[in-house]
Amino acid sequence: MRRSPLFSGVIYLLLGVLFTYIAIQTVNDSGWGFFTYMLIFLATLDIGSGFRMIGIHFKIKNAMNNKK
Repeated sequence: MRRSPLFSGVIYLLLGVLFTYIAIQTVNDSGWGFFTYMLIFLATLDIGSGFRMIGIHFKIKNAMNNKK
């Protein structure tokens, strides 16, 4: 069973928000460190992938509607 790009995009966005939240909490507790930079990097990748997957979903949906 395949997941839709919309579902995957939402999951990626949620993970990006979660990583950002954890990074903010880490900065408040112990300041900027390697772990914080790693979390921000992962959040950036996840949010970017989420937007890309959602865009792919709408491109596929638009292509399917244009075929009909």
